[in-house]
Amino acid sequence: MRILENLDLAAKTTLNIGGPARFWVEMEREEEAPEAIAWARERGLRWLVVAGGSNLLVSDGGYSGAVLHPAFAGWRELGAGEIEAAAGQDWDGLVRGCVERELAGIECLSGIPGTVGATPVQNVGAYGQEVAETISLVRAWDSGASRWVELAPAACGFGYRSSRFNQADRGRFVITAVRFRLQPGGAATVRYPELERALGGGGRTLAAVREAVRKLRRGKAMLIEAGDPDARSAGSFFKNPVVGKAEAAAVAAAAGAEPPQFPAPGSGVKIPAAWLIERAGFAKGFGLPGSRVGLSSRHVLALVNRGGGTAAEANALAEHIEAEVARRFGVSLAREPVWVC
Repeated sequence: MRILENLDLAAKTTLNIGGPARFWVEMEREEEAPEAIAWARERGLRWLVVAGGSNLLVSDGGYSGAVLHPAFAGWRELGAGEIEAAAGQDWDGLVRGCVERELAGIECLSGIPGTVGATPVQNVGAYGQEVAETISLVRAWDSGASRWVELAPAACGFGYRSSRFNQADRGRFVITAVRFRLQPGGAATVRYPELERALGGGGRTLAAVREAVRKLRRGKAMLIEAGDPDARSAGSFFKNPVVGKAEAAAVAAAAGAEPPQFPAPGSGVKIPAAWLIERAGFAKGFGLPGSRVGLSSRHVLALVNRGGGTAAEANALAEHIEAEVARRFGVSLAREPVWVC
């Protein structure tokens, strides 16, 4: 276990914003999770887990506690399509490896930045797939009960971009490994209209779907690539709101056009946040006067740090967008990135 003081958190996030962490604790093995938490508690420190930093907005004042970083990676096949990956394993690297081995089930999640341990927390999803569909077990240190646990999917409380790990039990577990049950030789998932159009009359192999997804993400600056100024973001900043049918009808009336709608759990429908943002008057590349944080020039869902941006500037822009969408359509936008302060 390696401990650093006053580490710049901005450099540890894809948005490249935020102040320092009082302590940065690198866990080199999963067995060090209890030790890291005990170390923080002995000093009366708050703690949180930061892996790839792709879904964070860190305050300009930084974090006064201990940031626990899972530095252990790797993955292995267990047989019958089941794999186990360490929390610090690069997510897209895992997806690539599974596609190369013809293991179906996560190919549409290609290009998503971050690490494996973060995927169950947010129930990461894109282009018609969610990790909840394939997760078979989550191994974690339960800091509340001071014991190791292996949680089945039913015990994880998965929902749309949510789980017990970021809702009722936020800050309780340190996830150290995740198992996924995939389909050897299975067919690729193609049920998202945008992906269907991108594939056109081409093949539907896992490799073809992965490449199509990465191309779509690249076109929206949702791939973290060196030299792309629009990629300095936290990905999608707002969740797609789930509304009732009456509320969707009210949105259509206010917009003068029928919004795209997708099925959601229960009787609700999901409306793309990007559609609402654009209809509320925000164009790609929009920014508040004098701000160094603005919307991506390729996708209105991403807030981009144009260089030297601050958390205050990001919050000001997000609040402005939220207020306008609520005023125009009566819909509240929920943020995806975790606020760290």
